[in-house]
Amino acid sequence: MIRPSTQVRLETQLDALDTILAGVTPAALAMRPASGAWSAHEHLAHLARHHAVFLDRLRQVAAEDAPRFARYRAEEDPQWPEWSALQTSEVLSRLRGTRSEIVRWTLALSDADAARVGVHPHFGEQSIGGMLEFFLAHEGHHLYVVMTRLAEAKKSASAGL
Repeated sequence: MIRPSTQVRLETQLDALDTILAGVTPAALAMRPASGAWSAHEHLAHLARHHAVFLDRLRQVAAEDAPRFARYRAEEDPQWPEWSALQTSEVLSRLRGTRSEIVRWTLALSDADAARVGVHPHFGEQSIGGMLEFFLAHEGHHLYVVMTRLAEAKKSASAGL
């Protein structure tokens, strides 16, 4: 079973983007910290790409008995350079579109289907409900980092850097 609170978060968590991205400039989205870590745009591109990977994994769990998954790492994904090079508007379009597919897919699950498991290399066996919890926590982390990167960009712009 997918908990109702999990389903609500799945349906609404990305609504935060409207607030997070309000008034943001392309330069702020593209700015990397001095460490060279990802920009806000790259974090958004990662979320969009991860949504596509995650939807494929959900479908695999529904079709196979306890499939094993490697840990997803963007740096090892041959499609990552293409995704990170997209315009932010396209990234957001893909992110929201794939999220809608995930929401529709989960709403159609029976309790028995939601109990099916995939095997994560770190977390072990996870039901689809458990996979969704991890997915949402991972997404929340990246949304927080987007907010942080944009705040850093705003400070730099205010300081005239």
